[in-house]
Amino acid sequence: MSTVHSDTIKIDGRPIGRGNPPYIIAELSGNHNGNIERALALIDAAHASGADAVKLQTYTADTLTIDYDGPGFQISEGLWKGRSLYELYQEAHTPWDWHERLFSRARKLGITMFSSPFDVTAIDLLEELETPAYKIASFEAIDIPLIERTAATGKPLIISTGMATLEEIEEALAAARRTGTGEIALLHCVSGYPTPIEESNLHTINDLRNRFDVVIGLSDHTSGITVPIASIALGASIIEKHFTLSRDDGGPDAKFSLEPDELTSLCKECKNAWLALGNVNYARKNSEQTNAIFRRSLYVVEDIAKGELFNANNIRSIRPGHGVAPKYLPEFIGKTARTSLKKGTPLAIDHIKQE
Repeated sequence: MSTVHSDTIKIDGRPIGRGNPPYIIAELSGNHNGNIERALALIDAAHASGADAVKLQTYTADTLTIDYDGPGFQISEGLWKGRSLYELYQEAHTPWDWHERLFSRARKLGITMFSSPFDVTAIDLLEELETPAYKIASFEAIDIPLIERTAATGKPLIISTGMATLEEIEEALAAARRTGTGEIALLHCVSGYPTPIEESNLHTINDLRNRFDVVIGLSDHTSGITVPIASIALGASIIEKHFTLSRDDGGPDAKFSLEPDELTSLCKECKNAWLALGNVNYARKNSEQTNAIFRRSLYVVEDIAKGELFNANNIRSIRPGHGVAPKYLPEFIGKTARTSLKKGTPLAIDHIKQE
């Protein structure tokens, strides 16, 4: 398949990248807590909050790991300490027979839905559902065959970089470009759950953008919305955050997820941050026009007769700003007034008598 490198992609017709508003992805993950009605309510909440997309994770415990409690299969520290991989994934997975109903709900609302596949069978399911894009999760960024197979669908591909070295990121991109269309986005990600804010290292966004000709974004696991908003100023075009109806409801990802009101704020403030970036512009802005009177300029502060000399007592730099700029004061001092001038007259260069 031919490859096109680009720093703009489209998902469901929505352009994403430089010059476009940030694309906000609400990650449903395991926050449905095993209840499809809750999953549907999460989609509703994401749409109401203004998110552009809802993302699922398409796997089962058996497609991710094996049912085994031996060494290496037990989580020994962190948020999920004491659980086995199989147990965690069995609880957190989104049942495959839910997918059609979830995609249908999203389409009815007009919010985009896509997913992270974790094996070929997941890709097959998502292709049947006509997913408009795919996401490669951080821990799968080293699974080159999975990346190649996903990219080969011809759909836009988003890859999270959590835990990946620079070499591994390069390998993942090369794999995606070998078989895909070149519509690729990289999300800077720290795979800590939750991530301490000081480990965010957002300057990596600039470095990724300078190294690779793809859309760059952020998959964020810090608490709150500060880090995503800051990332917009550094050029992030995509923001992905986990969300839930209420952290108090618990669930495998609840601790580092946003609630609906926080997701609403995220969508609003990320767009505001993007709007604030604007363009390089030194011209006077529309909002400044009426404030020109607050600039200083040269004014007559005592009546001046025709032929009288301008001096430091009869002219001064004051507000408002309707006269000539204060830098012209030396041009006036000691020169002759061409005409009589009343106190409060804004000075102009032609008030000086030409010798």
